[in-house]
Amino acid sequence: MNTDYRKPLPGTALDYFDTRAAVEDIAPGAYDGLPYTSRVLAENLVRRCPPEQLRDSLIQIIERRRDLDFPWYPARVVCHDILGQTALVDLAGLRDAIAERGGDPAKVNPVVPTQLIVDHSLAVEHAGFDPDAFEKNRTIEDRRNEDRFHFINWTRQAFENIDIIPPGNGIMHQINLERMSPVIESRDGVAFPDTLVGTDSHTPHVDALGVLAVGVGGLEAESVMLGRASYMRLPDIIGVRLTGRPQPGITATDIVLALTEFLRAEKVVSAYLEFFGEGAAHLTLGDRATISNMTPEYGATAAMFHIDQQTLDYLTLTGREPENIALVERYARETGLWADALTNAQYERELSFDLSSVVRTLAGPSNPHSRVPTSELAARGISGVIEHEQDEEGRDLMPDGAVIIAAITSCTNTSNPRNVIAAGLLARRANALGLTRKPWVKTSLAPGSKTVQLYLEEAELLTELEQLGFGIVGFACTTCNGMSGALDPAIQKEVVARDLYTTAVLSGNRNFDGRIHPYAKQAFLASPPLVVAYAIAGTIRFDIEKDTLGYAPDGSPIMLKDLWPSDEEIDAIVGSSVKPDHFRQVYIPMFEVKDDRETGISPLYDWRAQSTYIRRPPYWEGDLATAPTLKGMRALAVLGDNITTDHLSPSNAIMASSAAGEYLTSMGLPEEDFNSYATHRGDHLTAQRATFANPKLINEMAVVEGGGGKREIQQGSLTRLEPEGKVVRMWEAIETYMQRKQPLIIVAGADYGQGSSRDWAAKGVRLAGVEAIVAEGFERIHRTNLVGMGVMPLQFEADTNRKTLALDGSEIYAVEGEAIPGATLTLLIERTQGEQAGQVERVPVTCRLDTREELSIYSAGGVLQRFAEDFLSSEATGTNAEEVSA
Repeated sequence: MNTDYRKPLPGTALDYFDTRAAVEDIAPGAYDGLPYTSRVLAENLVRRCPPEQLRDSLIQIIERRRDLDFPWYPARVVCHDILGQTALVDLAGLRDAIAERGGDPAKVNPVVPTQLIVDHSLAVEHAGFDPDAFEKNRTIEDRRNEDRFHFINWTRQAFENIDIIPPGNGIMHQINLERMSPVIESRDGVAFPDTLVGTDSHTPHVDALGVLAVGVGGLEAESVMLGRASYMRLPDIIGVRLTGRPQPGITATDIVLALTEFLRAEKVVSAYLEFFGEGAAHLTLGDRATISNMTPEYGATAAMFHIDQQTLDYLTLTGREPENIALVERYARETGLWADALTNAQYERELSFDLSSVVRTLAGPSNPHSRVPTSELAARGISGVIEHEQDEEGRDLMPDGAVIIAAITSCTNTSNPRNVIAAGLLARRANALGLTRKPWVKTSLAPGSKTVQLYLEEAELLTELEQLGFGIVGFACTTCNGMSGALDPAIQKEVVARDLYTTAVLSGNRNFDGRIHPYAKQAFLASPPLVVAYAIAGTIRFDIEKDTLGYAPDGSPIMLKDLWPSDEEIDAIVGSSVKPDHFRQVYIPMFEVKDDRETGISPLYDWRAQSTYIRRPPYWEGDLATAPTLKGMRALAVLGDNITTDHLSPSNAIMASSAAGEYLTSMGLPEEDFNSYATHRGDHLTAQRATFANPKLINEMAVVEGGGGKREIQQGSLTRLEPEGKVVRMWEAIETYMQRKQPLIIVAGADYGQGSSRDWAAKGVRLAGVEAIVAEGFERIHRTNLVGMGVMPLQFEADTNRKTLALDGSEIYAVEGEAIPGATLTLLIERTQGEQAGQVERVPVTCRLDTREELSIYSAGGVLQRFAEDFLSSEATGTNAEEVSA
């Protein structure tokens, strides 16, 4: 820690680092022009940067330069149980590798405080109309995940510096927002801004508090856990001025879906956004959190709000200690992080968005940025004529566009009391008028925090939601993460028999094809009250603003406007029913310090041979222990734009007919306990069979002969095995190539790897033998994950792509040139078909190893291999873990 700028923080017994002084020693007057993000990054440098790097690193921030890497040392790492578990499986495997090479495995521990919340493994097998749904779903979760939870409990005992929140308590981001983040940390007598990385792309949820938090893959999180700096270059920091006020009846969900469309169009990919202005000042912290949560949906890396009175009010509401709240205000005002001190902040680019322009909105199908105003449902071809078919007994059959899942889910919306209360009030009015959900709709309420249950009960609204089928099914991600559970067998049978177009409506943050449920062909995002309305309507073909939801006892038609609560009504209930004591009641026991570690726990995990959840990772064995040659590569896939990590490694339910399902059957696992792809990611033998297993995948190599001699691309988990030229299931091709030790490449379009920060989207392809991916562009987290697995990311130059090069996957590829950050390399493409057979085309591509740190990781074969080399070297020279990481 540097000490040159350490000073007492007035009014406290703490010190702080005077970043303004450090900046103005270099450039007098420069601090007032720095954005909030730059001030936080500069403080981190002044406090943590090696002294010999400090001046040059600060100059990057002051002069808005991007020619040098500088280090960032996040204060915390926050994980959910899927990526967090896989990261810990990797660390357990690393301990084995260290022990086998003569090192001390017990010394492999997180250096940075790490918090793991078990929130991604509960499936909604029992819907919200079952009064015992929560207990039943938790019982199933424990049974299915016994292997996983056994391992997670061992990590709590065997590793130092890890805190674990067990299942059934809420979602990582909502817990982080409501309790874990202090906004301003105080450690070892020093106050400084809370910063963190999280193993989920929605980690920026807590940016709403003014906390710099970004989502990373588990591989990058492992690197940070082990104390290595996250090296970066100054990001593009964009100011977003919010003006006006929302119209009556507009929810934070409507605002964020409109912002997502707007910001996608403004191309803010990988940028750090800062929301400010009169409009921002009027948004509650809950509204801000809804906006920050959706950061990856508009493509940004962070979405910051400045610290102001709304921040302090929220900390008070959520039961934070008065001394913590006072420290936040004192530190923010002293260091220029208070909103009023940022009026002169200068942005290289500034956008403006009028909150009063927002109307009631859905998003979909398929993409969160595909906004559809509810007033335009008919014009957009979503709503339409509802044909009421009946069976032989006169019961209504499911209509076209049937909503088979309606879920109030996700921290995006359930961390905002106004959204949840609005749903409860709409339910109360619907019940009073005799409306009910349609019988084919699987309904659920899955809050991200137990505080939601307490304030709904206080407001006497939980029973109203339960009456419509929205009882609490769990405190976890559930449907938003594809854990929507099985349908009623009779409903599923009808969907299949009639080949129905079926949909889901959820208050989540993602609706990619194939994500929510295998039998929901498309999904729409909506506010919690709209989710309730669609459960009553029963079909997406319903014009929610204009069609009749039912009839009152006097025969008058009931419209959405008759159910929608006023803002005054919502605010009154929030004011009287959401209390600090609710948060204290939930969180004080949850975070009580308990030292119940057993003695004699082995530092090495006793791997279970038959486990399909937890298995010793193979990253130090066979081909993975050697550097890629980047020669003689065959194409595994040729893909278009917007390939998501759900395409690369789906997280939803495992079907018996899939490669993973067949493997689980062979291991003796009954189909009802297959669980999701996500939960099996600690076992590479199961997880690698999920590679490209999405039934909605369009691989341009999967060309088959159609009717009339036409050649068509067949949708599904398919590829063409070369040189045979035969279209086969993806896993069959991968197995064949693995046996042949055939190096592979993937060719893709723009925005490759967008979506969830999913390690296995990179791990799966590396285990398959993929050595390089050449694309028109990469999503930030996924590109980092590829580097962390030792896969070379290459980017086509402008106006060059798979189409201009006429690539069909029959080619043989190689890469030439020295792999240094940003270098131009040469992609060699050898044609194997037709008149061009044997010809080699040389195509310039950009090496997307973006920093020297990434080059170091890639050269070692990946993050884990890099750390193992450094650790063993440190043991030989007697340095400690912090010195290794630095």
